[in-house]
Amino acid sequence: MNSMSRRLVIGAAAVSMTLSLAACGGGHSSSSGNQAIGLLLPERASSTRYEAFDKPLIETAVSGLCTKCTIDYANADGDEQAQKKQFDALLARNVKVILLDPVNAAATAPWIDEAAKKGTKVIAYDRLAAGKVSAYISFDNQRTGELQGRALLDALGSRASGAEIVMINGAETDPNAGDFKAGAHHALDGKVKRIAYEQSGEWKPEVAAARMNEAMNKLGKNGFQAVYSANDGMAGAIIDELHKAGRTDVPVGGQDASLDAVRRILTGEQAYTIYKPYQPEAEAAADMAVYLVKGIDLTSVASATTESNGLQIPSMLLSPVVVTKAKVAETIVAGGLYKAEEICTPQFAQACHAANIPGNY
Repeated sequence: MNSMSRRLVIGAAAVSMTLSLAACGGGHSSSSGNQAIGLLLPERASSTRYEAFDKPLIETAVSGLCTKCTIDYANADGDEQAQKKQFDALLARNVKVILLDPVNAAATAPWIDEAAKKGTKVIAYDRLAAGKVSAYISFDNQRTGELQGRALLDALGSRASGAEIVMINGAETDPNAGDFKAGAHHALDGKVKRIAYEQSGEWKPEVAAARMNEAMNKLGKNGFQAVYSANDGMAGAIIDELHKAGRTDVPVGGQDASLDAVRRILTGEQAYTIYKPYQPEAEAAADMAVYLVKGIDLTSVASATTESNGLQIPSMLLSPVVVTKAKVAETIVAGGLYKAEEICTPQFAQACHAANIPGNY
């Protein structure tokens, strides 16, 4: 891990217990003022996690910590200008704490610095936003990329040293995507023959599909042995294009543990995903937000820091987990992300039995 951040592995129960006890302490509670917490999430289409997991988990966690706190929520649907309007609207409503997962993290400095002048504190959620943010909660993103690269090597096995790889990275406006890319290169460079094609898929399945076709046109449909995809949404589109070309022997990995990706892993279409348990991330974000609403110093709990433009930002950086077919039961199901019945519909029941997933399906 480079100097951009120091890893902090935090158990969900320990984080929740420590912060909840402090946040609920009567001596720290503010008895007046706006206790709304703004929550701005970036998209719905290319990643289903935000609406399905992050939003409800944060809402539940905040309500459990602060009975007077409310959530003022909006989703930008991938539109940077829409998110700027949503941010400005929160400032106009005098919201004092905003959880922001930016569409374009590089563009947020003027927004956040203006908010700071008005006394509004911004917590960068999942992606590190530019500007004077008060805190940052995410996963160790470079470590995530390394795990993706290593999992691709494992999927290739003895073929790895002679393999030519296609890389479809995330959006260049997302700092997390740069960390994923750097981590994946750290794992892959020198271990495979070469990265034969590399482009951004912009976190958009349709763009990733176009890039995959471009790679096949350049290299030939048999001119590569594996595909690195930065997330599951793009991986699904990539796999569809490979199948159209008659390639079913190409390991493709992703990230986010989306339900369709888990099913593809069980059927052998996708090699792996990266599971980043949403609950501890969402709960830690909620705890941070309530701390700030109540005027409690974060440094006593957020003991990691992330450097950004000379600022040392109090941070929590959680650890991701690789999920392959053999690990679906012990990670995804045991962790409660999805129930066996959700994954193992009749179409996938046989694959679930083969993967020893317990349950009545």
